[in-house]
Amino acid sequence: MDSVKLMNRSDTKFVFSNQTLLQILPKLQGYYRVLEIENIRLSSYQSLYYDTEDFQFYHQHHNGKTNRNKVRYREYIDSGISFLEVKHKNNKGKTIKKRIPVNAIQEMLEGDHQSFVDEVIGENLNLIPQHRNKFQRLTLVHKINKERLTIDINFQYQNTIKQGGVEQLVIAEVKQEKKSRSSDFIRIIKEAGVHPFRISKYCIATASLYTELKRNNFKMKFLHLNKI
Repeated sequence: MDSVKLMNRSDTKFVFSNQTLLQILPKLQGYYRVLEIENIRLSSYQSLYYDTEDFQFYHQHHNGKTNRNKVRYREYIDSGISFLEVKHKNNKGKTIKKRIPVNAIQEMLEGDHQSFVDEVIGENLNLIPQHRNKFQRLTLVHKINKERLTIDINFQYQNTIKQGGVEQLVIAEVKQEKKSRSSDFIRIIKEAGVHPFRISKYCIATASLYTELKRNNFKMKFLHLNKI
């Protein structure tokens, strides 16, 4: 795991059904190792996402702006570890993640936590918590290549008023130093008829929870998810 932290990386995402996951898992065994911590392979995560009151981060993503950010606390529930994270997507399509360890998820950004976010983003924004999400993750590491594969299931989200989820879908993400279609997972999943699909858990949850927000550019994504 230490060799594939990939804090500066290229991501390729896929969305498919639970049934497809069961079909491809046996085919991955020869190429990947699975992360296991204290006999747990399916790890539980929860996150608290922040945005401005007018959802600046969401609108930047919706409008296709490059050099955009996302801010969240993330708790690795099974190991009791939490981080404050800033994910930056640059104009070359690379994801750069910076994070600091924290004792627990905080409702408000204050003190050193606020200073960390301001320094990474390069400006002071009034960020407020907008929603929580939780899911379970299977993490695979390629036996030879510098590649990590995450497979997320049971994705659920909520704010103070509403909740929802796409528990019947699988969201998989191939993380590499440089984007390469030679990935064994990409080959296997394409053989199953599944192709890359750009998706943001944050944006899907935000658009679902705050239906008053603009979502025109996400309509095809929701249609695809509903079809699956």
